Amino acid sequence: MALLRSPRLSTRVALFFGLIGLLAGLGLTTATYSIARDSLLDQRVSAARSSAFDNALAVKSAFDQALLPDGRLDREVISDSFLNLDMEPGGFSMLTEPYIPLYLQFPASAFPAELLESVNRTQSGQQQFIHDGEPYIGIGVHIAAYDTSYVEAFPLASTERTLRIIFTALLIGSALAALFATFFGFTTSRGLLKPLTRVADAAGDIAQGALDSRLETSDDPELDRLVQSFNEMADAVQTRIEREARFASDVSHELRSPITAMTAAVEVLAVRRDELGDRSQQALDLLVEQVRRFDAMVIDLLELSRLDAGAVDGHDEELDLVEWAQRVTARSGSPDIPVDVERGAPRRAIVDKVRLERILGNLVDNAAHHAGGATRVSIEPGDRVGTLLIAVEDAGPGVAASERERIFERFARGSAARHRVGTGLGLALVAEHAAAMGGEAWVEDRPYGGSRFVVRLPRDRSELST
Repeated sequence: MALLRSPRLSTRVALFFGLIGLLAGLGLTTATYSIARDSLLDQRVSAARSSAFDNALAVKSAFDQALLPDGRLDREVISDSFLNLDMEPGGFSMLTEPYIPLYLQFPASAFPAELLESVNRTQSGQQQFIHDGEPYIGIGVHIAAYDTSYVEAFPLASTERTLRIIFTALLIGSALAALFATFFGFTTSRGLLKPLTRVADAAGDIAQGALDSRLETSDDPELDRLVQSFNEMADAVQTRIEREARFASDVSHELRSPITAMTAAVEVLAVRRDELGDRSQQALDLLVEQVRRFDAMVIDLLELSRLDAGAVDGHDEELDLVEWAQRVTARSGSPDIPVDVERGAPRRAIVDKVRLERILGNLVDNAAHHAGGATRVSIEPGDRVGTLLIAVEDAGPGVAASERERIFERFARGSAARHRVGTGLGLALVAEHAAAMGGEAWVEDRPYGGSRFVVRLPRDRSELST
């Protein structure tokens, strides 16, 4: 199973800020809600206690007025007093034994037994409870003179609604705080990472061959140190690469004359080969082979030196790709290689003919030296808009996945080609010429065994410069 890609640094920073904002918002929400809830409930309970005690005092006064000379109570006076109590809408009250029920709107069982026991035991009490799905706060006051208790229920629905509104507002605020923190983290990280983006862009330009790419100086002392270090490193890399390129060019030029002389001398000896003994003939054949290989390597090195120095001028022209490929394969000594144009592929393109001949010739030669020869050249539609693919297939041993990038490096050889004759520069030239034309080269497996060396090129190179 493919591993999930790690999110970008800016995304991680933004998510971190968002998480911090969310946690801070939730913490603030919890604290604020808790404080608001306690405060509102305290205020509500305080107001309820005050009202309950006032009503209890009014009930006691009614008892005093209802007391008859014979010691009995006039229940009508007490009932009338209940009707005149200052009760909140939605609230209800009652007297405990032996005066249950004097107010018949709610049953006595509406009040929790624990509250009634607490009032009888401690002279007063309070308790929150639920009746018919609605929250209430019950307040009880014992009237000792008449051995009864006044109990009143105050609705908490409005308080609960207020708390829900506060909680919802706090949650929305927490979400907005998290979103703001995420946005702030994203914009901050973009600003902080902008210098690194500049460094990455400059490094990418250098990797693509723009060795003179440098960073502009910064007003920030800390960033200026990074800029100076990067530019010094780029200067060192450019100096080293240019020195190595000059060395390779100088060595190649210096070797050209001796190689020419050696080639001429060997050809003179080859003319008189039949006059030599068997051992001398074998030695001469080996010498001819190595001198020719050495000569080819020097020519390739000179070409690479010119490519490195940008001294190879290109000339684009319109080509019939099939006829051109047939001519190149014929010159390479393989006229029987089939050249196919796949459905949707262009037959004509505007390209650099010289470079393209070098690319195809090297790929055909590579197949001949290491894979028993090319089996097919195909011109295919590009996998990107405005491109085409040229592939050279073979039925050889293939290229290991671990070597598919390295074989396009200079003097690199695949494990299957280590003991074969070659300069190790042919595929490097393919990659360099393809890059100079705005394309790239790679190798992949052939469906039925062997390899496919593929070059992606723009159909019309003039479009790249417009």
